[in-house]
Amino acid sequence: MSITGPAPTQQDRADVELRLPVDSAYVSVLRTTTAGLAARLDFPIDDIEDLRIAVGEASAMVIPEADEAGDLVCRYYMRPGELTVRVSVTSSRATAQPDVDSFGWQVLTTLASSARADSRDGYFTIELTLVPGQPGTGL
Repeated sequence: MSITGPAPTQQDRADVELRLPVDSAYVSVLRTTTAGLAARLDFPIDDIEDLRIAVGEASAMVIPEADEAGDLVCRYYMRPGELTVRVSVTSSRATAQPDVDSFGWQVLTTLASSARADSRDGYFTIELTLVPGQPGTGL
């Protein structure tokens, strides 16, 4: 598990990108999109559900850090046997970090194969990757 790391760069081109208002009502859109993309990669049903929950947890962590006029951005990177999801918000809080002792972070790191957070260049991002059969390290 990594808590910080390099921020996404402009050269990182997502396979799918969603930009939504910063509102928890839109998290269901991210969860449904995540499930659809994981199914497209032939993930087992249990892993698809794990990803749905993990994306919900990541969204719940970044939304409180968002600037009022900002966006909730979710980028999906699809590789054979692997799905990486970056959930970001624009945030003027340069020190935004998840509470690694929180139940939400523990759930996320248990469900995802890897998880990390980064606060840089006006964005607070949580990135998670799931590789079927490769559980996380939390709880």
